[in-house]
Amino acid sequence: MKMLLRITMPNEPFNSMIKNGTIGNVLDKIMSDLEPEAAYFTLEDGERSVLLVVNINKPGEYVKYAEPFFLEFDASIKYEIAMIPEEFRSAGIEVIGKKYT
Repeated sequence: MKMLLRITMPNEPFNSMIKNGTIGNVLDKIMSDLEPEAAYFTLEDGERSVLLVVNINKPGEYVKYAEPFFLEFDASIKYEIAMIPEEFRSAGIEVIGKKYT
């Protein structure tokens, strides 16, 4: 299943890493370790953010994706499970709908 991570990084230590020239190496290390399906660097509420799309097989796998950002950037993270249309169709929503109508 897919998981969307919204990672928000405070200015520190990010600014210091930019100034001392280590930000590229840190981000390269994290991205090569995590191998996300997609990664988008953006701003969220005026703060540096990364949106990752990853594939997980069990819920606890989110730790692998979150911890590098917690440890390196003191980041805050939100995550959501996401489904492609085929997964949504096979979820049994019609059965649930009949049960509760």
